Amino acid sequence: MKYTTIFSSVIKPLVSEEKDKYLAMASLIDIGDFVPDVDTKNNIDLLPIAFNSCVVNRVNKNGDVIDTKTAMAVYENFINKPINVEHNRDRVVGVILTAGFSEFGTDKQLTKEQAENTSAPFNITLGGVVWKVVNSELADIIEESNDPTSEYYQTVSASWELGFSDFDLVAVEGDEKNIENGEVISDPSKVEKLKDTLRSFGGTGELEDGRKIYRRVFEGVVPLGVGLTETPAADVIGVAIKHEEEEETAADEKAGYPPNCNEGHEVKDGKCVKVKDKQSSAGQEEKIKAETLERTSLSSYNNVNNTKEVVMKIESLKDINDESLKSLEAGVVHEFIQDEIKRASEKFATEKQEQEESLKRAQEQNETISKDHDTLKDELDKVNESLKELETEKAERENQERFNERMASFDEEYELTEGDRKVIASDVKSLDDEQFGNYQEKMKVLLNSKNKEVLAGVANEQASEEAPEEAKASKEEAKEEETKEIVDEVIDNAEVDGNTVATTTDAEAPTVYDKYKDAFSIEQFEIN
Repeated sequence: MKYTTIFSSVIKPLVSEEKDKYLAMASLIDIGDFVPDVDTKNNIDLLPIAFNSCVVNRVNKNGDVIDTKTAMAVYENFINKPINVEHNRDRVVGVILTAGFSEFGTDKQLTKEQAENTSAPFNITLGGVVWKVVNSELADIIEESNDPTSEYYQTVSASWELGFSDFDLVAVEGDEKNIENGEVISDPSKVEKLKDTLRSFGGTGELEDGRKIYRRVFEGVVPLGVGLTETPAADVIGVAIKHEEEEETAADEKAGYPPNCNEGHEVKDGKCVKVKDKQSSAGQEEKIKAETLERTSLSSYNNVNNTKEVVMKIESLKDINDESLKSLEAGVVHEFIQDEIKRASEKFATEKQEQEESLKRAQEQNETISKDHDTLKDELDKVNESLKELETEKAERENQERFNERMASFDEEYELTEGDRKVIASDVKSLDDEQFGNYQEKMKVLLNSKNKEVLAGVANEQASEEAPEEAKASKEEAKEEETKEIVDEVIDNAEVDGNTVATTTDAEAPTVYDKYKDAFSIEQFEIN
């Protein structure tokens, strides 16, 4: 590949019903048939999109175009190519999955046969998915760009890139963009001679006869992928939409069940509960009740059959009184004290362990929060960096467009040489609007002699002044020639005296010929 070119279009996503039901339904009207058939319920990390990538047989703003033959040869090669951010191949965020054709201006789907048999403009329409997990914020912005009430409306565009090895030229009149109305220049020698006039090669984009000239790529064409950018710049708008009906939910509501609560369930406290779960709960309650009764019975049995032991055993400090001390043995008191100490020790150990576990959980949560914070901070830094790059690239594009407009205005107003253009380009490339306005006023004085209107006026004045003088000179020459012819005719018709000149005649006296010649000299006539 020797060259590359970029075609741009506005990109629109498949908007989920959960995000905005009305947008999802409205989007279905447009080019939703081109959205890849993706199960977004089970693949919530995917955002299906579709867009009209370019208009075939119609020149783009970069001065390039592809015709029907090239479109038919390469459109399927877009499938499986990457979707990245600003043509940065290290920042891939999705993949292209479908390719087809649609009618220019209406987005009505076209068959391959319909497209390949026309020379009129039509769209190459692509569909794919954006991976939300790679850049969730970008996915959100793409969805927002489909909402006319959003600040991001139509701010995301798809800019796809082609590589190619050869091209020919198309010349069209005025503002015409459809190449079917232009002249194709395919002679290699003519292409080589005229290619420097192309804007992509630094030329003005115009031929000497005033026609616009564009580059038609046709050989070795390879789709290189799609880049998502912030500035739309194309004659195409694609809307990727599909709306899925919640059939199961509708059926449940029709049967009298609340959403997601069908047979085998019942509503309890506003919640859907499985019947078997309720039965299990009831069975568990009966089991607990039975175990409680059993423990009560055993406890009663022990109390009845061990009354003597209970009396002789200290259960609490209240059991130690004057009356009990009469019958209590020292070992019983000692045993009670040991049990209390042991119980207190166990309680302390348990509380200490609970506190340690609680502290450990708090530390783990703190570490998790800290890691999440660091992760979010890194992601935010990346997003800010991406936005900064987008803003920088946007500013560069705007500066280039402003520079091109300024140079074009000078070319339209003045007859400039290449040297003039280099000097002006160096002067204006870094000027703001106010400074450029002052510079224009200054150049009106300095370049006044090269102003196209001034030059045209001077040429007209010179032409009008030279015309009378040339006419007068021609008239004088005609009169002089006429006088000369009359003199010559008189001299030729004069009679010559045959007498011999007297010896006394002065040899220097004028002859008859000389007299007639002098008489009819041009000086004797007054020419008006």
